[in-house]
Amino acid sequence: MIRHILTISTGTLTSRILGFLRDSLIAAQLGAGPVADAFLVAFQFISVTRRSFAEGALNAALVPGYLKVREDEGRTAAAAFAGRVLGTVSFILIVIAVVLATLMPQVIAVLAPGFAGSAALQLAIDNARLMMPYLAFVGPAIVMMGVLNAEQRFVLTAVSPVLFNLTMIGVIAVLLLGRHDPQFSATVIAGAVGLAGCLQMLILVQRRPWRDGVATPVRISFDPQIRGFLRKGIPGMIANAGPQFLIVGGAIVASASPAAVSWLYFANRLIELPLGVVGVAMGTVLVPEMTRAIRSGDRAALVEAESRGLELATALVLPATLGLIVLAHPVIRVLFEHGAFTAADTAATAQALAILALGLPAHVLAKVLSPAFFAREDTRTPLIAALAGIAAAVACAALFGRAHGASGVAASIAVGAWFCAAILGWRGATTFGFSMDAAVRRRLPRIAACAGAMGAMLALAESFVAPVMDTAGFAARITILGGLVAAGVSFYGLLLDLFRVVNWGEAIGNLRGGGLRE
Repeated sequence: MIRHILTISTGTLTSRILGFLRDSLIAAQLGAGPVADAFLVAFQFISVTRRSFAEGALNAALVPGYLKVREDEGRTAAAAFAGRVLGTVSFILIVIAVVLATLMPQVIAVLAPGFAGSAALQLAIDNARLMMPYLAFVGPAIVMMGVLNAEQRFVLTAVSPVLFNLTMIGVIAVLLLGRHDPQFSATVIAGAVGLAGCLQMLILVQRRPWRDGVATPVRISFDPQIRGFLRKGIPGMIANAGPQFLIVGGAIVASASPAAVSWLYFANRLIELPLGVVGVAMGTVLVPEMTRAIRSGDRAALVEAESRGLELATALVLPATLGLIVLAHPVIRVLFEHGAFTAADTAATAQALAILALGLPAHVLAKVLSPAFFAREDTRTPLIAALAGIAAAVACAALFGRAHGASGVAASIAVGAWFCAAILGWRGATTFGFSMDAAVRRRLPRIAACAGAMGAMLALAESFVAPVMDTAGFAARITILGGLVAAGVSFYGLLLDLFRVVNWGEAIGNLRGGGLRE
Protein backbone atom coordinates (compact mmCIF):
# COMPACT_ATOMS: atom_id res chain seq x y z
CA MET A 1 0.00 0.00 0.00
CA ILE A 2 2.80 2.43 0.87
CA ARG A 3 4.40 1.93 -2.56
CA HIS A 4 1.11 2.72 -4.28
CA ILE A 5 0.68 5.85 -2.16
CA LEU A 6 4.21 6.96 -3.05
CA THR A 7 3.54 6.32 -6.74
CA ILE A 8 0.53 8.64 -6.71
CA SER A 9 2.33 11.12 -4.46
CA THR A 10 5.35 11.30 -6.78
CA GLY A 11 3.20 11.93 -9.84
CA THR A 12 1.10 14.47 -7.98
CA LEU A 13 4.20 16.22 -6.60
CA THR A 14 5.62 16.52 -10.12
CA SER A 15 2.32 17.86 -11.39
CA ARG A 16 2.05 20.35 -8.51
CA ILE A 17 5.60 21.62 -9.05
CA LEU A 18 4.82 22.16 -12.71
CA GLY A 19 1.59 23.80 -11.60
CA PHE A 20 3.62 26.27 -9.54
CA LEU A 21 5.71 27.09 -12.60
CA ARG A 22 2.52 27.50 -14.64
CA ASP A 23 0.97 29.84 -12.08
CA SER A 24 4.22 31.76 -11.68
CA LEU A 25 4.13 32.44 -15.41
CA ILE A 26 0.45 33.40 -15.19
CA ALA A 27 1.24 35.82 -12.37
CA ALA A 28 4.10 37.34 -14.37
CA GLN A 29 1.88 37.76 -17.43
CA LEU A 30 -1.42 38.82 -15.83
CA GLY A 31 -0.39 40.25 -12.44
CA ALA A 32 -3.10 40.56 -9.76
CA GLY A 33 -5.69 42.92 -11.20
CA PRO A 34 -9.06 42.80 -13.00
CA VAL A 35 -7.80 40.72 -15.94
CA ALA A 36 -6.18 38.18 -13.62
CA ASP A 37 -9.24 38.07 -11.36
CA ALA A 38 -11.49 37.41 -14.36
CA PHE A 39 -9.24 34.66 -15.70
CA LEU A 40 -8.77 32.99 -12.32
CA VAL A 41 -12.48 32.91 -11.52
CA ALA A 42 -13.04 31.05 -14.79
CA PHE A 43 -10.01 28.80 -14.23
CA GLN A 44 -11.08 27.93 -10.68
CA PHE A 45 -14.48 26.92 -12.03
CA ILE A 46 -12.82 24.46 -14.40
CA SER A 47 -10.39 23.30 -11.70
CA VAL A 48 -13.23 22.46 -9.34
CA THR A 49 -14.93 20.45 -12.07
CA ARG A 50 -11.69 18.64 -12.86
CA ARG A 51 -10.99 17.78 -9.23
CA SER A 52 -14.58 16.75 -8.61
CA PHE A 53 -13.87 13.86 -10.99
CA ALA A 54 -10.12 13.39 -10.90
CA GLU A 55 -7.55 13.15 -8.11
CA GLY A 56 -9.16 10.14 -6.47
CA ALA A 57 -12.72 11.50 -6.48
CA LEU A 58 -14.09 8.97 -8.96
CA ASN A 59 -12.66 6.17 -6.82
CA ALA A 60 -15.33 7.03 -4.26
CA ALA A 61 -18.05 5.54 -6.46
CA LEU A 62 -16.43 3.65 -9.33
CA VAL A 63 -13.91 1.49 -7.46
CA PRO A 64 -16.32 -0.05 -4.89
CA GLY A 65 -18.95 -0.55 -7.61
CA TYR A 66 -16.47 -2.07 -10.08
CA LEU A 67 -14.94 -4.41 -7.48
CA LYS A 68 -18.39 -5.50 -6.29
CA VAL A 69 -19.50 -6.41 -9.81
CA ARG A 70 -16.20 -8.18 -10.50
CA GLU A 71 -16.47 -10.30 -7.35
CA ASP A 72 -20.20 -11.05 -7.69
CA GLU A 73 -20.55 -11.46 -11.47
CA GLY A 74 -17.03 -11.88 -12.85
CA ARG A 75 -14.55 -9.85 -14.88
CA THR A 76 -16.66 -9.73 -18.05
CA ALA A 77 -19.57 -8.13 -16.21
CA ALA A 78 -17.19 -5.70 -14.48
CA ALA A 79 -15.69 -4.70 -17.84
CA ALA A 80 -19.16 -4.12 -19.26
CA PHE A 81 -20.05 -1.99 -16.21
CA ALA A 82 -16.88 0.09 -16.65
CA GLY A 83 -17.62 0.50 -20.38
CA ARG A 84 -21.12 1.78 -19.65
CA VAL A 85 -19.75 4.19 -17.04
CA LEU A 86 -17.16 5.42 -19.57
CA GLY A 87 -19.74 6.11 -22.27
CA THR A 88 -22.39 7.56 -19.96
CA VAL A 89 -20.11 9.89 -17.99
CA SER A 90 -18.56 11.19 -21.22
CA PHE A 91 -22.00 11.90 -22.69
CA ILE A 92 -23.22 13.64 -19.53
CA LEU A 93 -20.18 15.90 -19.39
CA ILE A 94 -20.54 16.93 -23.03
CA VAL A 95 -24.15 17.93 -22.35
CA ILE A 96 -23.11 19.81 -19.20
CA ALA A 97 -20.40 21.66 -21.15
CA VAL A 98 -22.92 22.83 -23.76
CA VAL A 99 -25.46 23.92 -21.12
CA LEU A 100 -22.85 25.76 -19.05
CA ALA A 101 -21.46 27.56 -22.08
CA THR A 102 -24.97 28.78 -22.85
CA LEU A 103 -25.69 29.86 -19.27
CA MET A 104 -22.20 31.18 -18.49
CA PRO A 105 -23.32 34.79 -17.83
CA GLN A 106 -25.60 33.55 -15.05
CA VAL A 107 -22.93 31.16 -13.70
CA ILE A 108 -20.27 33.88 -13.46
CA ALA A 109 -22.77 36.27 -11.89
CA VAL A 110 -23.18 33.72 -9.08
CA LEU A 111 -19.48 32.88 -8.77
CA ALA A 112 -18.29 36.49 -8.82
CA PRO A 113 -21.09 38.86 -7.80
CA GLY A 114 -18.49 41.55 -7.15
CA PHE A 115 -17.78 41.71 -10.91
CA ALA A 116 -21.25 43.16 -11.64
CA GLY A 117 -21.01 46.31 -13.74
CA SER A 118 -17.27 45.92 -14.45
CA ALA A 119 -15.30 44.83 -17.49
CA ALA A 120 -14.07 41.81 -15.52
CA LEU A 121 -17.54 40.23 -15.79
CA GLN A 122 -17.46 39.82 -19.57
CA LEU A 123 -13.81 38.79 -19.49
CA ALA A 124 -14.62 36.01 -17.02
CA ILE A 125 -17.56 34.84 -19.16
CA ASP A 126 -15.44 34.72 -22.33
CA ASN A 127 -12.57 32.91 -20.61
CA ALA A 128 -14.87 30.32 -19.04
CA ARG A 129 -16.52 29.57 -22.38
CA LEU A 130 -13.15 29.02 -24.01
CA MET A 131 -12.29 26.52 -21.28
CA MET A 132 -15.51 24.51 -21.61
CA PRO A 133 -14.17 21.96 -24.16
CA TYR A 134 -12.03 20.62 -21.33
CA LEU A 135 -15.14 19.00 -19.85
CA ALA A 136 -15.57 16.91 -22.99
CA PHE A 137 -12.11 15.42 -22.48
CA VAL A 138 -12.04 14.99 -18.70
CA GLY A 139 -14.87 12.39 -18.69
CA PRO A 140 -13.13 9.56 -20.58
CA ALA A 141 -9.83 10.30 -18.81
CA ILE A 142 -11.15 10.07 -15.26
CA VAL A 143 -13.13 6.87 -15.90
CA MET A 144 -10.12 5.17 -17.43
CA MET A 145 -8.00 6.25 -14.46
CA GLY A 146 -10.62 4.94 -12.03
CA VAL A 147 -10.71 1.52 -13.71
CA LEU A 148 -6.91 1.30 -13.72
CA ASN A 149 -6.86 2.26 -10.02
CA ALA A 150 -9.35 -0.52 -9.23
CA GLU A 151 -6.91 -2.94 -10.89
CA GLN A 152 -4.11 -1.46 -8.73
CA ARG A 153 -2.38 0.13 -11.72
CA PHE A 154 -1.54 3.64 -10.57
CA VAL A 155 1.32 4.86 -12.76
CA LEU A 156 -0.76 6.42 -15.58
CA THR A 157 -3.07 8.02 -13.01
CA ALA A 158 -0.01 9.66 -11.46
CA VAL A 159 1.57 10.75 -14.76
CA SER A 160 -1.31 12.02 -16.91
CA PRO A 161 -1.87 15.35 -15.07
CA VAL A 162 1.77 16.26 -15.75
CA LEU A 163 1.01 16.60 -19.47
CA PHE A 164 -1.76 19.11 -18.70
CA ASN A 165 0.66 21.44 -16.93
CA LEU A 166 3.43 21.00 -19.49
CA THR A 167 1.06 22.11 -22.25
CA MET A 168 -0.08 25.16 -20.29
CA ILE A 169 3.52 26.12 -19.46
CA GLY A 170 4.53 25.94 -23.12
CA VAL A 171 1.70 28.23 -24.22
CA ILE A 172 2.28 30.82 -21.47
CA ALA A 173 6.05 30.84 -22.06
CA VAL A 174 5.47 31.67 -25.74
CA LEU A 175 3.14 34.52 -24.74
CA LEU A 176 5.75 35.96 -22.36
CA LEU A 177 8.35 35.94 -25.12
CA GLY A 178 5.99 37.89 -27.38
CA ARG A 179 5.15 40.54 -24.72
CA HIS A 180 1.41 40.43 -25.45
CA ASP A 181 -1.06 42.49 -23.45
CA PRO A 182 -2.71 40.74 -20.46
CA GLN A 183 -6.23 40.57 -21.94
CA PHE A 184 -5.05 38.86 -25.14
CA SER A 185 -2.84 36.54 -23.10
CA ALA A 186 -5.74 35.54 -20.84
CA THR A 187 -7.80 34.62 -23.91
CA VAL A 188 -5.03 32.45 -25.37
CA ILE A 189 -4.33 30.73 -22.04
CA ALA A 190 -8.04 29.99 -21.62
CA GLY A 191 -8.08 28.32 -25.03
CA ALA A 192 -5.01 26.29 -24.08
CA VAL A 193 -6.93 24.67 -21.21
CA GLY A 194 -9.02 22.68 -23.69
CA LEU A 195 -5.92 21.67 -25.65
CA ALA A 196 -4.19 20.51 -22.48
CA GLY A 197 -7.23 18.45 -21.50
CA CYS A 198 -7.26 16.80 -24.93
CA LEU A 199 -3.61 15.77 -24.66
CA GLN A 200 -4.18 14.51 -21.11
CA MET A 201 -6.97 12.26 -22.38
CA LEU A 202 -4.92 11.00 -25.34
CA ILE A 203 -2.16 9.65 -23.10
CA LEU A 204 -4.78 7.46 -21.41
CA VAL A 205 -6.57 6.55 -24.63
CA GLN A 206 -3.36 5.12 -26.10
CA ARG A 207 -3.24 2.77 -23.09
CA ARG A 208 -6.82 1.71 -23.85
CA PRO A 209 -8.19 -0.07 -20.79
CA TRP A 210 -10.65 -1.85 -23.09
CA ARG A 211 -7.67 -3.53 -24.83
CA ASP A 212 -7.11 -5.50 -21.62
CA GLY A 213 -10.81 -6.26 -21.27
CA VAL A 214 -11.41 -4.05 -18.23
CA ALA A 215 -13.73 -1.46 -19.85
CA THR A 216 -15.64 -2.90 -22.79
CA PRO A 217 -17.93 -2.44 -24.65
CA VAL A 218 -18.10 1.36 -24.43
CA ARG A 219 -21.70 2.60 -24.65
CA ILE A 220 -24.20 5.03 -23.16
CA SER A 221 -26.65 3.48 -20.72
CA PHE A 222 -28.96 4.57 -17.93
CA ASP A 223 -29.85 1.11 -16.66
CA PRO A 224 -30.48 0.56 -12.92
CA GLN A 225 -26.84 -0.29 -12.28
CA ILE A 226 -25.59 2.95 -13.87
CA ARG A 227 -28.30 5.01 -12.16
CA GLY A 228 -27.18 3.53 -8.84
CA PHE A 229 -23.58 4.44 -9.66
CA LEU A 230 -24.59 8.03 -10.44
CA ARG A 231 -26.65 8.31 -7.23
CA LYS A 232 -23.57 7.33 -5.22
CA GLY A 233 -20.98 8.91 -7.49
CA ILE A 234 -22.28 12.46 -7.67
CA PRO A 235 -22.30 13.00 -3.88
CA GLY A 236 -18.85 11.42 -3.63
CA MET A 237 -17.43 13.66 -6.33
CA ILE A 238 -18.80 16.77 -4.64
CA ALA A 239 -17.49 15.61 -1.27
CA ASN A 240 -14.01 14.93 -2.65
CA ALA A 241 -13.83 18.41 -4.14
CA GLY A 242 -14.66 20.00 -0.77
CA PRO A 243 -11.39 21.99 -0.50
CA GLN A 244 -11.90 23.43 -3.98
CA PHE A 245 -15.52 24.33 -3.25
CA LEU A 246 -14.35 26.11 -0.10
CA ILE A 247 -12.04 28.25 -2.24
CA VAL A 248 -14.86 28.96 -4.69
CA GLY A 249 -17.12 29.97 -1.82
CA GLY A 250 -14.39 32.28 -0.55
CA ALA A 251 -13.89 33.75 -4.03
CA ILE A 252 -17.60 34.63 -4.22
CA VAL A 253 -17.11 36.94 -1.24
CA ALA A 254 -13.60 38.06 -2.27
CA SER A 255 -14.74 39.13 -5.75
CA ALA A 256 -15.96 42.39 -4.25
CA SER A 257 -12.38 43.34 -3.24
CA PRO A 258 -9.86 44.28 -5.97
CA ALA A 259 -7.16 41.61 -6.49
CA ALA A 260 -8.44 39.49 -3.55
CA VAL A 261 -9.44 36.62 -5.86
CA SER A 262 -5.91 36.54 -7.28
CA TRP A 263 -4.26 36.64 -3.83
CA LEU A 264 -6.41 33.77 -2.58
CA TYR A 265 -5.83 31.73 -5.73
CA PHE A 266 -2.04 32.00 -5.61
CA ALA A 267 -1.99 31.32 -1.85
CA ASN A 268 -4.16 28.27 -2.31
CA ARG A 269 -1.78 26.90 -4.92
CA LEU A 270 0.76 26.36 -2.13
CA ILE A 271 -1.87 24.60 -0.01
CA GLU A 272 -2.65 22.25 -2.88
CA LEU A 273 0.91 20.89 -2.98
CA PRO A 274 0.78 18.94 0.31
CA LEU A 275 -2.96 18.42 -0.09
CA GLY A 276 -2.37 16.78 -3.45
CA VAL A 277 0.71 14.81 -2.47
CA VAL A 278 -0.89 13.46 0.72
CA GLY A 279 -4.66 13.83 0.43
CA VAL A 280 -5.13 12.76 -3.18
CA ALA A 281 -2.82 9.77 -2.79
CA MET A 282 -4.75 8.68 0.30
CA GLY A 283 -8.07 8.93 -1.47
CA THR A 284 -6.79 7.06 -4.53
CA VAL A 285 -5.18 4.16 -2.68
CA LEU A 286 -7.18 3.80 0.56
CA VAL A 287 -10.60 3.37 -1.11
CA PRO A 288 -9.68 0.13 -2.97
CA GLU A 289 -7.63 -1.12 0.00
CA MET A 290 -10.49 -0.58 2.46
CA THR A 291 -13.12 -1.87 0.05
CA ARG A 292 -11.30 -5.19 -0.33
CA ALA A 293 -10.82 -5.48 3.44
CA ILE A 294 -14.47 -4.74 4.23
CA ARG A 295 -15.88 -7.03 1.52
CA SER A 296 -13.62 -9.90 2.60
CA GLY A 297 -14.21 -9.31 6.32
CA ASP A 298 -10.47 -8.93 6.88
CA ARG A 299 -10.37 -6.88 10.08
CA ALA A 300 -6.58 -6.93 10.30
CA ALA A 301 -6.20 -5.51 6.77
CA LEU A 302 -8.73 -2.77 7.55
CA VAL A 303 -6.88 -1.76 10.74
CA GLU A 304 -3.59 -1.78 8.83
CA ALA A 305 -4.98 0.47 6.07
CA GLU A 306 -6.54 2.95 8.51
CA SER A 307 -3.50 3.07 10.78
CA ARG A 308 -0.85 3.43 8.09
CA GLY A 309 -2.95 6.00 6.23
CA LEU A 310 -3.40 8.18 9.33
CA GLU A 311 0.25 7.80 10.31
CA LEU A 312 1.66 8.69 6.90
CA ALA A 313 -0.74 11.61 6.44
CA THR A 314 0.16 13.08 9.82
CA ALA A 315 3.89 12.65 9.25
CA LEU A 316 3.69 14.56 5.98
CA VAL A 317 1.06 17.23 6.65
CA LEU A 318 2.25 18.59 10.02
CA PRO A 319 5.72 19.69 8.85
CA ALA A 320 4.20 21.00 5.60
CA THR A 321 1.73 23.12 7.57
CA LEU A 322 4.38 24.63 9.82
CA GLY A 323 6.74 25.17 6.89
CA LEU A 324 4.12 27.07 4.90
CA ILE A 325 3.30 29.29 7.88
CA VAL A 326 6.92 30.10 8.68
CA LEU A 327 8.12 30.51 5.08
CA ALA A 328 5.00 32.06 3.58
CA HIS A 329 6.56 35.38 2.57
CA PRO A 330 9.84 34.11 1.04
CA VAL A 331 8.03 31.32 -0.81
CA ILE A 332 5.47 33.67 -2.38
CA ARG A 333 8.17 36.18 -3.23
CA VAL A 334 10.34 33.62 -5.01
CA LEU A 335 7.48 31.92 -6.85
CA PHE A 336 5.29 34.81 -7.92
CA GLU A 337 6.92 38.24 -7.49
CA HIS A 338 7.86 38.74 -11.13
CA GLY A 339 6.58 40.96 -13.91
CA ALA A 340 3.17 42.41 -13.09
CA PHE A 341 3.04 40.74 -9.62
CA THR A 342 4.21 43.39 -7.13
CA ALA A 343 5.70 43.39 -3.61
CA ALA A 344 2.31 44.49 -2.24
CA ASP A 345 0.72 41.45 -3.91
CA THR A 346 3.38 39.26 -2.27
CA ALA A 347 2.63 40.61 1.22
CA ALA A 348 -1.15 40.12 0.84
CA THR A 349 -0.78 36.65 -0.68
CA ALA A 350 1.70 35.51 1.98
CA GLN A 351 -0.65 36.61 4.76
CA ALA A 352 -3.51 34.68 3.15
CA LEU A 353 -1.25 31.62 2.75
CA ALA A 354 -0.24 31.56 6.42
CA ILE A 355 -3.90 31.65 7.45
CA LEU A 356 -5.02 29.07 4.87
CA ALA A 357 -2.29 26.72 6.11
CA LEU A 358 -4.07 26.49 9.47
CA GLY A 359 -6.80 24.52 7.70
CA LEU A 360 -4.44 22.19 5.82
CA PRO A 361 -4.42 19.42 8.49
CA ALA A 362 -8.23 19.45 8.40
CA HIS A 363 -8.29 19.08 4.60
CA VAL A 364 -5.96 16.09 4.76
CA LEU A 365 -7.83 14.58 7.71
CA ALA A 366 -11.02 14.72 5.66
CA LYS A 367 -9.20 12.96 2.81
CA VAL A 368 -8.09 10.22 5.23
CA LEU A 369 -11.51 9.83 6.90
CA SER A 370 -13.67 9.90 3.75
CA PRO A 371 -12.39 6.58 2.28
CA ALA A 372 -13.80 4.75 5.30
CA PHE A 373 -17.27 5.91 4.21
CA PHE A 374 -16.69 5.47 0.47
CA ALA A 375 -15.47 1.89 0.97
CA ARG A 376 -18.80 1.16 2.68
CA GLU A 377 -20.60 2.74 -0.32
CA ASP A 378 -21.69 5.66 1.85
CA THR A 379 -21.16 8.86 -0.16
CA ARG A 380 -23.97 10.74 1.59
CA THR A 381 -22.10 11.39 4.86
CA PRO A 382 -18.99 12.92 3.22
CA LEU A 383 -21.32 15.04 1.05
CA ILE A 384 -23.18 16.37 4.09
CA ALA A 385 -19.87 17.10 5.85
CA ALA A 386 -18.49 18.93 2.79
CA LEU A 387 -21.66 21.00 2.35
CA ALA A 388 -21.69 21.87 6.05
CA GLY A 389 -18.06 22.99 5.82
CA ILE A 390 -18.83 25.13 2.77
CA ALA A 391 -21.83 26.71 4.52
CA ALA A 392 -19.72 27.49 7.59
CA ALA A 393 -16.98 29.02 5.42
CA VAL A 394 -19.37 31.19 3.42
CA ALA A 395 -21.15 32.38 6.57
CA CYS A 396 -17.85 33.32 8.22
CA ALA A 397 -16.58 34.96 5.04
CA ALA A 398 -19.74 37.05 4.80
CA LEU A 399 -19.07 38.28 8.36
CA PHE A 400 -15.31 38.81 8.17
CA GLY A 401 -14.46 38.97 4.47
CA ARG A 402 -15.48 42.56 3.82
CA ALA A 403 -13.78 43.85 6.97
CA HIS A 404 -10.52 41.89 6.63
CA GLY A 405 -10.37 41.23 2.87
CA ALA A 406 -8.51 38.18 1.60
CA SER A 407 -7.18 37.35 5.08
CA GLY A 408 -10.70 37.21 6.51
CA VAL A 409 -11.83 34.94 3.67
CA ALA A 410 -8.77 32.71 4.19
CA ALA A 411 -9.62 32.34 7.89
CA SER A 412 -13.18 31.42 6.96
CA ILE A 413 -11.95 28.72 4.59
CA ALA A 414 -9.80 27.23 7.38
CA VAL A 415 -12.82 27.22 9.72
CA GLY A 416 -14.90 25.45 7.07
CA ALA A 417 -12.23 22.78 6.62
CA TRP A 418 -12.13 21.98 10.33
CA PHE A 419 -15.92 21.95 10.48
CA CYS A 420 -16.02 19.34 7.69
CA ALA A 421 -13.31 17.17 9.29
CA ALA A 422 -15.01 17.32 12.70
CA ILE A 423 -18.31 16.07 11.26
CA LEU A 424 -16.59 13.19 9.47
CA GLY A 425 -14.68 12.21 12.59
CA TRP A 426 -17.74 12.33 14.82
CA ARG A 427 -19.95 10.46 12.36
CA GLY A 428 -17.36 7.75 11.72
CA ALA A 429 -16.63 7.25 15.41
CA THR A 430 -20.31 6.86 16.27
CA THR A 431 -21.27 4.73 13.25
CA PHE A 432 -18.56 2.13 12.68
CA GLY A 433 -15.53 3.33 14.66
CA PHE A 434 -12.00 3.96 13.48
CA SER A 435 -9.23 1.54 14.34
CA MET A 436 -5.66 2.47 15.25
CA ASP A 437 -3.07 -0.15 16.07
CA ALA A 438 -0.52 0.18 18.88
CA ALA A 439 2.20 1.41 16.53
CA VAL A 440 0.28 4.46 15.33
CA ARG A 441 -0.79 5.35 18.89
CA ARG A 442 2.86 5.31 19.89
CA ARG A 443 4.16 7.23 16.87
CA LEU A 444 1.63 10.06 16.49
CA PRO A 445 2.80 12.06 19.58
CA ARG A 446 6.41 11.61 18.47
CA ILE A 447 5.57 12.83 14.96
CA ALA A 448 3.90 15.94 16.40
CA ALA A 449 6.95 16.66 18.59
CA CYS A 450 9.34 16.24 15.64
CA ALA A 451 7.24 18.54 13.45
CA GLY A 452 7.08 21.18 16.21
CA ALA A 453 10.86 21.11 16.66
CA MET A 454 11.35 21.45 12.90
CA GLY A 455 8.97 24.43 12.79
CA ALA A 456 10.88 26.16 15.60
CA MET A 457 14.19 25.56 13.82
CA LEU A 458 12.82 26.98 10.56
CA ALA A 459 11.44 30.08 12.29
CA LEU A 460 14.82 30.76 13.91
CA ALA A 461 16.73 30.20 10.67
CA GLU A 462 14.31 32.38 8.67
CA SER A 463 14.71 35.26 11.11
CA PHE A 464 18.48 35.20 10.53
CA VAL A 465 18.35 35.11 6.71
CA ALA A 466 15.37 37.49 6.22
CA PRO A 467 17.51 40.67 6.09
CA VAL A 468 19.75 39.06 3.47
CA MET A 469 16.81 37.90 1.32
CA ASP A 470 15.27 41.39 1.38
CA THR A 471 18.23 42.80 -0.56
CA ALA A 472 19.34 39.72 -2.51
CA GLY A 473 18.71 39.03 -6.18
CA PHE A 474 16.45 36.27 -7.47
CA ALA A 475 19.18 33.63 -7.76
CA ALA A 476 20.34 34.26 -4.20
CA ARG A 477 16.77 34.25 -2.84
CA ILE A 478 15.89 30.94 -4.45
CA THR A 479 19.18 29.43 -3.23
CA ILE A 480 18.55 30.57 0.34
CA LEU A 481 14.93 29.36 0.23
CA GLY A 482 16.05 26.01 -1.13
CA GLY A 483 18.58 25.76 1.66
CA LEU A 484 15.94 26.48 4.29
CA VAL A 485 13.61 23.84 2.86
CA ALA A 486 16.41 21.28 2.61
CA ALA A 487 17.51 22.02 6.17
CA GLY A 488 13.95 21.64 7.45
CA VAL A 489 13.41 18.33 5.64
CA SER A 490 16.77 16.94 6.77
CA PHE A 491 16.27 18.01 10.38
CA TYR A 492 12.77 16.52 10.45
CA GLY A 493 13.97 13.26 8.92
CA LEU A 494 16.78 13.04 11.49
CA LEU A 495 14.34 13.64 14.34
CA LEU A 496 12.00 10.92 13.05
CA ASP A 497 14.91 8.48 13.11
CA LEU A 498 16.14 9.61 16.55
CA PHE A 499 12.66 9.29 18.04
CA ARG A 500 12.32 5.83 16.42
CA VAL A 501 9.34 6.80 14.32
CA VAL A 502 10.98 5.38 11.20
CA ASN A 503 14.16 3.51 10.33
CA TRP A 504 15.21 4.99 6.99
CA GLY A 505 17.43 2.11 5.98
CA GLU A 506 14.65 -0.39 6.61
CA ALA A 507 12.06 1.83 4.90
CA ILE A 508 14.14 2.19 1.72
CA GLY A 509 14.78 -1.54 1.69
CA ASN A 510 11.05 -2.25 1.93
CA LEU A 511 10.31 0.08 -0.98
CA ARG A 512 12.92 -1.66 -3.11
CA GLY A 513 11.37 -4.99 -2.26
CA GLY A 514 8.72 -4.76 -4.97
CA GLY A 515 8.18 -3.00 -8.25
CA LEU A 516 5.47 -0.56 -9.21
CA ARG A 517 2.56 -1.79 -11.23
CA GLU A 518 1.33 0.09 -14.24
